[in-house]
Amino acid sequence: MTTRIRGLPPGRAGLPWLARRRAMAERGSDLLERKLRILRAEEQDYALRAERTGAEWEESVRQLDRWMLRSAVLSGERGLRLATDGADAEVDVDWRLTMGVRYPADAFCRAPGPGGFQPDNSALHGAAEAAQRVVRAAVDHAVATAALAAIRTEIRSTRRQLRALDQRWLPRLEAAQAQLMIQLDDVEHDEHVRLRWAAVPARGART
Repeated sequence: MTTRIRGLPPGRAGLPWLARRRAMAERGSDLLERKLRILRAEEQDYALRAERTGAEWEESVRQLDRWMLRSAVLSGERGLRLATDGADAEVDVDWRLTMGVRYPADAFCRAPGPGGFQPDNSALHGAAEAAQRVVRAAVDHAVATAALAAIRTEIRSTRRQLRALDQRWLPRLEAAQAQLMIQLDDVEHDEHVRLRWAAVPARGART
């Protein structure tokens, strides 16, 4: 089967053209392999981080539940409402760019404090601190999972590009190069035979 490459110059000019395309494709494959190695290392780091922060978040939620139960017993629902001022947490995200993929690397969270409310028992005070820990743990886990998702998306895209180079484009270039060399050999052979046959009458005329 003949391999057709768009833009391939005819004749011997096609050999250096194909050689340059092969060198570029091989260089691109090497770069994609390096990118994959770096991204896989990042993926491992953030997978461990997501697992750790997820466990910390779940534990902080369990601790908050215990403190909230104690607070409800000691202060009632009214005490819990007074202890909540409705303020939002503030989060500053630190972004990182690695091998072309942008993802959150860290975040700095400022959880809301108790405001002007003074807890009337230690349970409410403990619940307030536990709630702040939950918010910080949730932010840490969100950063880790978002980074992991972005890195894995880029890994999938890079693998597709690498497969396209290694399994389609490079084999096509190699096949086209082999076919062109065979064609050139055939042309040279035919030309050599033609020249030999053209020389036969000339030798006969001299004799």
